[in-house]
Amino acid sequence: MRIAIMGAGGVGGFFGAKLALAGSDVTFIARGRHLDAIRANGLRVESSTGAMHVAKARASDNGADVAPVDVVMLCVKLWDVESAAQQIAPLLADRGVVIPFQNGLDSPGILHRVVGAERVLGGVAYIAATIREPGVIAHTGTMAKLRVGAFPDGSTERANEFVATCRDANIDVELSPDIRRALWEKFCFLAAFAGCTCAARQPIGVVRADPDLRATFEGAVQEAWSVARTQGVALADDYVKGALTAIDMLPAEMKASMLHDLEAGRRLEAPWLSGAVVRMAAQAGTAAPISRALYAAVKPYLNGATH
Repeated sequence: MRIAIMGAGGVGGFFGAKLALAGSDVTFIARGRHLDAIRANGLRVESSTGAMHVAKARASDNGADVAPVDVVMLCVKLWDVESAAQQIAPLLADRGVVIPFQNGLDSPGILHRVVGAERVLGGVAYIAATIREPGVIAHTGTMAKLRVGAFPDGSTERANEFVATCRDANIDVELSPDIRRALWEKFCFLAAFAGCTCAARQPIGVVRADPDLRATFEGAVQEAWSVARTQGVALADDYVKGALTAIDMLPAEMKASMLHDLEAGRRLEAPWLSGAVVRMAAQAGTAAPISRALYAAVKPYLNGATH
């Protein structure tokens, strides 16, 4: 299977490395110093689950160099989805598909419009990983899982093929029968997780141990869960309780990728997370005051900040 990883950051770099080392034909589409380092020294992944080094990683800043491919794993930041989508259609082979592995809920809709619904699968990534330095991905903890599935107009056959390829690469992957629900399950958790860790400027261990921060996280999850219900997504009745159990099982040092961006002075995905909860709640005629406060706390930094 020929795979292009568009955005070789934490998600794309980690899972792309596993696929490449297992024998898939993988090309990493990156830019800047990260691209230069991958070309010069390969792609390295530091992880407690086992270090990886793709010594001769194929990398480019031009998708046209790698076409045609069977799968594009789209792992760019949310503000780059629209421009990335315009580059994807020429990359795809006759039966090629794109699988967005991003935070938020907007990517599938953008891709449906640009490349066609039949070429879009849904993807969810569960991992804490970031670029430690150019050419090096750092993976925190042991969690590293993908969920993949077809939307009503998507290719179930391609979803099955990609899942099989991931399993051959020893990737923990699940074929989701309801990928829209899976996307919402991650979104409701992540919006609260990113919002709270960023507002506190602290990893999840501090958030879960402090009664006020823990209550803030619980309230933010509850608001997102309620928004999901207004969108016709039937998340479990005990979803909020499960989210609290989940944060208690995470490594204490784990941070949302948005907190890494905040600390580095980079642009933030908050408008697509807590901001999206606020927006959808207002559209449904309800309020999301906790999510609004979390969003407001980072609004001065949405476009990045110098230190």
